[in-house]
Amino acid sequence: MNTQNMIHTDLCIIGAGPVGLFAVFEAGLLKMRCHLVDALPQVGGQLSEIYPHKPIYDIPGYPEIKAQELVNNLMRQIKPFNPGFSLGERVEELLKNEDGSFKVITSDQTEIHCKAVVIAGGLGCFEPRKPEIENLEAFEGKGVNYMVKDPEVYRGKKIILAGGGDSALDWTIFLANIAKEVTLVHRGDTFRGAPDSAEKVFQLAEMGKINLILSSHLTKISGNGHLKEISLLNKNKEESTLETDYLIPLFGLSPKLGPIADWGLNIDKSAIIVNTEDYSTNVPGIYAIGDINTYPGKLKLILSGFHEAALMCQSAFKYVYPDQKLSFKYTTVYGVNSF
Repeated sequence: MNTQNMIHTDLCIIGAGPVGLFAVFEAGLLKMRCHLVDALPQVGGQLSEIYPHKPIYDIPGYPEIKAQELVNNLMRQIKPFNPGFSLGERVEELLKNEDGSFKVITSDQTEIHCKAVVIAGGLGCFEPRKPEIENLEAFEGKGVNYMVKDPEVYRGKKIILAGGGDSALDWTIFLANIAKEVTLVHRGDTFRGAPDSAEKVFQLAEMGKINLILSSHLTKISGNGHLKEISLLNKNKEESTLETDYLIPLFGLSPKLGPIADWGLNIDKSAIIVNTEDYSTNVPGIYAIGDINTYPGKLKLILSGFHEAALMCQSAFKYVYPDQKLSFKYTTVYGVNSF
C-alpha cells in the first residue's frame, strides 16, 4: 500500500453532506480529528449535487438560505479544525481491528485508519424515482431533468414540474419568477410537502403566476430530438396535451445502501437502526447520523441531523479516548480558536 494513500485520524466520516460537515465542527470542539469520504466530487451531498440553488427555510437563524450557501457556511465553520477529504471516492471495505479501531478502504485504495466511524451518507447511494412513461430515457438530458442544478437554464422557458412533495413545491415557487411559464402537475388533490409551501403554490395559481393541474398524471411524452409536449390523464379519464420545453419529475429518491449493507449493521428499510442516546449502531465504534439512520420518531431534517451529530460526538469522544475526561466548553464563552 502506498503510504501516500494511508491516512490516520480519530473519526472517519462517510458522507460530506451538511450533517457530516457539522459533525466535523462538533468533533473539533472536542479536539478530535476528522477525515471525510464522499463518492461525489465535491462537498455538500444532495444540497450541492441536486439542488444547490434551492431555498431552505428551516435552518435556525436563517429565514431563508440557499442550499449551496449553507454548505459554504458550514465549510467556513469547520475550517479552523482542518479536516481531511477524500472526494470522488466510494468506501468499499470497512474492517474492524482487534483493538476496536477501524480500517476504511476506498475505491481509490485509500486506507483510512481511524478510531471510530461515522456514517453520514444521507440516503446512501441514490437515484431519482422516475415516472413510468414509455421512451422517457430517450429525452433525459434533452428536456427531461430530474433535478434543478442551474435555474438559469429555465429562464424564459416553458416548464412542467411533476410531484407533490417539498421539492416540487419549493421549485415551483422559486421558478415562478424565472421561467416564462410554470405548470405543476400532481396526481393527488393535496400535497405531501410543507403546508406553508402548499399555500404559496395555491396563491400563485390564484394570481395566475403558475398553472396548477391536480388529480392528473403523466402518460406520454414526445418530441423530435428534444422534448416538445407531454400528455396527461385526469381522474375522469380525460386526456390533455401540453407543450413544454422541459419536464422536471420530482418524485423523490430511491435509496440504496451499497456496501454499507454488508457491514453487519442492523438495517430497516434501507436505513440504519441507531440508539437515540448517542446514535450508535449495533457495532461498537460505528455511528450513523442524518437521513441514513432510523429510530422511533425520526424526522428527516437537516436540523435533526445537526442535533444527532452533537450527541454522537459526545459519545464518540469516550470511545476514541476512553481514558480521558470529557470537558465540554461552550463556544460562546471560549470561542472556536481556543479549542
